[in-house]
Amino acid sequence: MLQIQKYVKVQSIEEAYELNQKKNNIIVGGMHWLKMGSRNVGTAIDLSGLGLDQIVETEDAFEIGCMVTLRQIEQHEGLNRYTSNAVRDAVKDIVGVQFRNTATVGGSIFGRYGFSDVLTVFMAMDAYVVCHKAGEIPICAYAQMKADRDVLVKIIVKKTPICMSYQAMRHAKTDFPMLTCAASYMNNCWTVAVGARPSRAKAVVDASGLGLKVTEEEARNFGEYISEQMTYGSNIRGSAEYRKSITPVLVKRAMLAAGKEC
Repeated sequence: MLQIQKYVKVQSIEEAYELNQKKNNIIVGGMHWLKMGSRNVGTAIDLSGLGLDQIVETEDAFEIGCMVTLRQIEQHEGLNRYTSNAVRDAVKDIVGVQFRNTATVGGSIFGRYGFSDVLTVFMAMDAYVVCHKAGEIPICAYAQMKADRDVLVKIIVKKTPICMSYQAMRHAKTDFPMLTCAASYMNNCWTVAVGARPSRAKAVVDASGLGLKVTEEEARNFGEYISEQMTYGSNIRGSAEYRKSITPVLVKRAMLAAGKEC
Protein backbone atom coordinates (compact mmCIF):
# COMPACT_ATOMS: atom_id res chain seq x y z
CA MET A 1 0.00 0.00 0.00
CA LEU A 2 1.19 3.50 -0.84
CA GLN A 3 0.89 5.89 2.11
CA ILE A 4 1.34 9.62 1.49
CA GLN A 5 1.75 11.89 4.48
CA LYS A 6 1.64 15.23 2.66
CA TYR A 7 0.78 16.53 -0.81
CA VAL A 8 2.27 19.71 -2.31
CA LYS A 9 1.39 21.25 -5.66
CA VAL A 10 4.58 23.22 -6.21
CA GLN A 11 4.80 26.73 -7.63
CA SER A 12 8.27 26.38 -9.20
CA ILE A 13 10.83 23.83 -10.32
CA GLU A 14 13.20 25.08 -7.62
CA GLU A 15 10.58 24.34 -4.96
CA ALA A 16 10.15 20.85 -6.40
CA TYR A 17 13.90 20.32 -6.40
CA GLU A 18 14.29 21.41 -2.78
CA LEU A 19 11.46 19.16 -1.61
CA ASN A 20 12.80 16.24 -3.63
CA GLN A 21 16.14 16.25 -1.79
CA LYS A 22 14.55 14.34 1.09
CA LYS A 23 14.73 10.63 0.39
CA ASN A 24 11.18 9.85 1.48
CA ASN A 25 9.71 12.55 -0.78
CA ILE A 26 8.83 11.80 -4.38
CA ILE A 27 7.69 13.54 -7.55
CA VAL A 28 4.41 12.12 -8.82
CA GLY A 29 3.14 12.03 -12.38
CA GLY A 30 0.61 9.47 -13.58
CA MET A 31 1.63 7.25 -10.62
CA HIS A 32 0.91 4.04 -12.53
CA TRP A 33 4.02 2.21 -11.38
CA LEU A 34 4.41 4.06 -8.08
CA LYS A 35 1.00 3.02 -6.78
CA MET A 36 1.81 -0.65 -7.42
CA GLY A 37 4.51 -0.55 -4.77
CA SER A 38 4.36 -0.43 -0.99
CA ARG A 39 6.11 2.50 0.65
CA ASN A 40 5.67 5.48 2.92
CA VAL A 41 5.96 8.82 1.13
CA GLY A 42 6.68 11.91 3.19
CA THR A 43 5.64 14.46 0.58
CA ALA A 44 4.11 13.80 -2.84
CA ILE A 45 5.37 16.55 -5.16
CA ASP A 46 2.96 17.56 -7.93
CA LEU A 47 4.35 19.42 -10.98
CA SER A 48 1.00 19.78 -12.75
CA GLY A 49 0.72 23.53 -12.10
CA LEU A 50 3.98 24.45 -13.88
CA GLY A 51 2.84 24.26 -17.51
CA LEU A 52 5.05 21.27 -18.26
CA ASP A 53 2.27 19.39 -20.04
CA GLN A 54 2.87 20.92 -23.48
CA ILE A 55 4.76 19.95 -26.63
CA VAL A 56 6.33 23.06 -28.13
CA GLU A 57 7.51 22.77 -31.73
CA THR A 58 10.08 25.29 -32.92
CA GLU A 59 11.96 25.56 -36.19
CA ASP A 60 14.81 23.44 -34.83
CA ALA A 61 13.34 21.13 -32.19
CA PHE A 62 10.45 19.65 -30.24
CA GLU A 63 10.38 20.51 -26.54
CA ILE A 64 8.35 17.95 -24.61
CA GLY A 65 7.46 18.85 -21.03
CA CYS A 66 7.89 16.16 -18.40
CA MET A 67 4.13 16.12 -17.67
CA VAL A 68 3.17 15.49 -21.31
CA THR A 69 1.21 12.24 -21.51
CA LEU A 70 1.94 9.27 -23.74
CA ARG A 71 -1.35 9.94 -25.49
CA GLN A 72 -0.20 13.45 -26.40
CA ILE A 73 2.96 12.22 -28.11
CA GLU A 74 0.98 9.43 -29.77
CA GLN A 75 -1.33 11.99 -31.38
CA HIS A 76 1.12 14.84 -32.06
CA GLU A 77 1.15 15.36 -35.82
CA GLY A 78 4.47 17.19 -36.00
CA LEU A 79 6.40 14.72 -33.87
CA ASN A 80 5.00 11.74 -35.74
CA ARG A 81 5.57 13.33 -39.12
CA TYR A 82 9.20 13.94 -38.16
CA THR A 83 9.70 10.35 -36.91
CA SER A 84 7.70 8.61 -39.66
CA ASN A 85 5.19 7.61 -36.95
CA ALA A 86 7.85 5.80 -34.90
CA VAL A 87 6.70 7.59 -31.73
CA ARG A 88 3.10 6.55 -32.32
CA ASP A 89 4.18 2.97 -33.02
CA ALA A 90 6.23 2.91 -29.82
CA VAL A 91 3.38 3.85 -27.49
CA LYS A 92 0.19 2.64 -29.19
CA ASP A 93 0.30 -0.78 -27.51
CA ILE A 94 1.10 0.45 -24.00
CA VAL A 95 -1.84 -0.93 -21.97
CA GLY A 96 -4.74 1.22 -23.28
CA VAL A 97 -5.90 4.73 -24.08
CA GLN A 98 -6.99 5.39 -20.48
CA PHE A 99 -3.51 4.51 -19.26
CA ARG A 100 -1.77 6.59 -21.93
CA ASN A 101 -3.99 9.57 -21.10
CA THR A 102 -2.33 9.86 -17.69
CA ALA A 103 1.08 8.16 -17.91
CA THR A 104 3.76 10.84 -18.44
CA VAL A 105 6.77 11.00 -20.72
CA GLY A 106 8.89 12.37 -17.86
CA GLY A 107 8.04 9.44 -15.62
CA SER A 108 8.83 6.96 -18.38
CA ILE A 109 12.22 8.51 -19.10
CA PHE A 110 13.21 9.26 -15.49
CA GLY A 111 12.34 5.72 -14.41
CA ARG A 112 14.70 4.23 -17.02
CA TYR A 113 12.55 1.11 -16.99
CA GLY A 114 13.95 -1.86 -18.82
CA PHE A 115 10.59 -2.52 -20.45
CA SER A 116 10.16 1.09 -21.62
CA ASP A 117 9.11 1.51 -25.25
CA VAL A 118 9.35 5.28 -24.67
CA LEU A 119 13.00 5.24 -23.64
CA THR A 120 13.92 2.98 -26.55
CA VAL A 121 12.37 5.16 -29.26
CA PHE A 122 13.85 8.42 -27.95
CA MET A 123 17.32 6.88 -27.72
CA ALA A 124 17.35 6.48 -31.50
CA MET A 125 16.85 10.24 -32.00
CA ASP A 126 18.98 13.32 -31.50
CA ALA A 127 17.33 13.74 -28.11
CA TYR A 128 18.31 15.30 -24.80
CA VAL A 129 16.99 15.36 -21.26
CA VAL A 130 16.92 18.71 -19.48
CA CYS A 131 17.26 18.50 -15.69
CA HIS A 132 16.91 21.40 -13.26
CA LYS A 133 20.47 21.22 -11.90
CA ALA A 134 22.39 19.01 -14.33
CA GLY A 135 21.12 20.84 -17.41
CA GLU A 136 21.02 19.25 -20.87
CA ILE A 137 22.18 15.63 -21.11
CA PRO A 138 22.13 13.37 -24.20
CA ILE A 139 19.40 10.84 -23.59
CA CYS A 140 21.66 7.85 -24.34
CA ALA A 141 24.01 9.00 -21.56
CA TYR A 142 21.10 9.76 -19.23
CA ALA A 143 19.70 6.26 -19.73
CA GLN A 144 22.87 4.74 -18.28
CA MET A 145 23.03 7.04 -15.25
CA LYS A 146 21.81 6.04 -11.82
CA ALA A 147 18.64 7.71 -10.58
CA ASP A 148 19.28 10.84 -8.50
CA ARG A 149 17.27 13.59 -6.79
CA ASP A 150 17.34 16.05 -9.70
CA VAL A 151 14.12 17.10 -11.45
CA LEU A 152 13.60 16.11 -15.08
CA VAL A 153 12.01 19.18 -16.68
CA LYS A 154 11.68 18.35 -20.37
CA ILE A 155 12.95 16.33 -23.30
CA ILE A 156 14.33 18.08 -26.36
CA VAL A 157 14.28 16.35 -29.74
CA LYS A 158 16.37 18.25 -32.27
CA LYS A 159 15.10 18.19 -35.83
CA THR A 160 18.14 16.49 -37.28
CA PRO A 161 16.97 14.98 -40.60
CA ILE A 162 16.07 11.40 -39.79
CA CYS A 163 14.56 8.22 -41.19
CA MET A 164 13.39 5.81 -38.51
CA SER A 165 11.18 2.91 -37.52
CA TYR A 166 10.08 1.24 -34.29
CA GLN A 167 9.53 -2.47 -33.82
CA ALA A 168 8.66 -4.55 -30.76
CA MET A 169 7.87 -8.14 -29.90
CA ARG A 170 4.92 -8.79 -27.57
CA HIS A 171 2.99 -11.90 -26.65
CA ALA A 172 -0.17 -9.83 -27.10
CA LYS A 173 -1.19 -6.23 -27.63
CA THR A 174 -1.11 -4.16 -24.42
CA ASP A 175 1.33 -6.63 -22.81
CA PHE A 176 4.82 -5.62 -21.71
CA PRO A 177 7.30 -6.01 -24.59
CA MET A 178 9.58 -9.00 -24.81
CA LEU A 179 12.04 -6.95 -26.87
CA THR A 180 12.01 -3.40 -28.26
CA CYS A 181 13.96 -1.93 -31.17
CA ALA A 182 14.24 1.53 -32.72
CA ALA A 183 16.42 2.12 -35.78
CA SER A 184 17.25 5.51 -37.24
CA TYR A 185 19.43 6.89 -40.02
CA MET A 186 20.70 10.41 -39.35
CA ASN A 187 23.93 12.25 -40.07
CA ASN A 188 24.70 9.51 -42.64
CA CYS A 189 24.84 6.90 -39.89
CA TRP A 190 22.62 4.18 -38.39
CA THR A 191 21.73 4.16 -34.72
CA VAL A 192 19.85 1.20 -33.27
CA ALA A 193 18.47 1.06 -29.71
CA VAL A 194 17.39 -2.26 -28.22
CA GLY A 195 15.50 -2.53 -24.94
CA ALA A 196 13.43 -4.90 -22.79
CA ARG A 197 16.35 -7.36 -22.77
CA PRO A 198 14.84 -7.19 -20.04
CA SER A 199 17.30 -4.48 -18.90
CA ARG A 200 17.09 -0.83 -20.00
CA ALA A 201 17.66 0.13 -23.61
CA LYS A 202 21.13 0.48 -25.09
CA ALA A 203 22.04 2.18 -28.37
CA VAL A 204 24.63 0.99 -30.90
CA VAL A 205 26.00 3.23 -33.67
CA ASP A 206 27.14 1.72 -36.96
CA ALA A 207 30.81 2.36 -37.69
CA SER A 208 30.97 0.40 -40.94
CA GLY A 209 29.44 3.06 -43.18
CA LEU A 210 26.16 1.37 -44.13
CA GLY A 211 23.98 3.56 -46.31
CA LEU A 212 20.28 4.26 -45.89
CA LYS A 213 19.09 1.71 -48.43
CA VAL A 214 20.48 -1.44 -46.85
CA THR A 215 19.87 -4.89 -48.25
CA GLU A 216 18.20 -7.58 -46.18
CA GLU A 217 21.58 -9.27 -45.75
CA GLU A 218 23.27 -6.07 -44.58
CA ALA A 219 20.47 -5.37 -42.12
CA ARG A 220 20.52 -8.93 -40.81
CA ASN A 221 24.32 -8.87 -40.40
CA PHE A 222 24.15 -5.58 -38.51
CA GLY A 223 21.46 -7.11 -36.32
CA GLU A 224 23.73 -10.07 -35.60
CA TYR A 225 26.50 -7.64 -34.66
CA ILE A 226 24.18 -5.75 -32.33
CA SER A 227 23.00 -8.94 -30.64
CA GLU A 228 26.63 -9.67 -29.73
CA GLN A 229 27.03 -6.22 -28.16
CA MET A 230 24.06 -6.69 -25.82
CA THR A 231 23.53 -8.66 -22.65
CA TYR A 232 20.27 -10.53 -22.17
CA GLY A 233 18.31 -11.92 -19.26
CA SER A 234 15.33 -14.20 -18.74
CA ASN A 235 11.96 -13.50 -17.16
CA ILE A 236 8.37 -14.68 -17.51
CA ARG A 237 8.12 -13.13 -20.99
CA GLY A 238 11.08 -14.85 -22.56
CA SER A 239 14.49 -16.40 -22.13
CA ALA A 240 17.80 -14.67 -22.70
CA GLU A 241 18.50 -17.03 -25.60
CA TYR A 242 15.21 -16.20 -27.31
CA ARG A 243 15.72 -12.46 -26.91
CA LYS A 244 19.17 -12.73 -28.43
CA SER A 245 17.85 -14.80 -31.33
CA ILE A 246 15.09 -12.33 -32.26
CA THR A 247 17.25 -9.20 -31.99
CA PRO A 248 18.60 -9.55 -35.57
CA VAL A 249 15.04 -10.05 -36.83
CA LEU A 250 13.70 -6.84 -35.24
CA VAL A 251 16.80 -4.87 -36.26
CA LYS A 252 16.40 -6.01 -39.86
CA ARG A 253 12.71 -5.12 -39.90
CA ALA A 254 13.38 -1.70 -38.39
CA MET A 255 16.23 -0.82 -40.75
CA LEU A 256 14.34 -1.92 -43.87
CA ALA A 257 11.21 -0.05 -42.77
CA ALA A 258 13.21 3.12 -42.00
CA GLY A 259 14.83 2.96 -45.42
CA LYS A 260 11.43 2.82 -47.11
CA GLU A 261 10.21 5.91 -45.25
CA CYS A 262 12.74 8.23 -46.96
